[in-house]
Amino acid sequence: MAEAILVMVTCGSRAEAERISSQLIEERLVACVNIAGRIRSLFRWKGAAARESESLLLMKTRRELFERLCERVEELHSYETPEVVAFPIVAGSPAYLEWVRESTEQED
Repeated sequence: MAEAILVMVTCGSRAEAERISSQLIEERLVACVNIAGRIRSLFRWKGAAARESESLLLMKTRRELFERLCERVEELHSYETPEVVAFPIVAGSPAYLEWVRESTEQED
């Protein structure tokens, strides 16, 4: 079984979150994306403290696809430096993890 990961990405708008998610699913780089409602992000950017309202994407995919996924998010995203971070999925339903694998395999 390929190693499954959870990838988090934040977007400035719901429309951008939907657009990026749809494209990544279409390209089979992710099996599933959950778009969390508006979140409040506090961070430092270019030397100043900032606060923004963002949408949070929670994407399930395979570790081996992370680099390609990261590149595509950077191409599709409006942010100069989008957040793209991954976490290992240490346990999960075998059927679900198999579905993640199958859903991210390229069609012949």
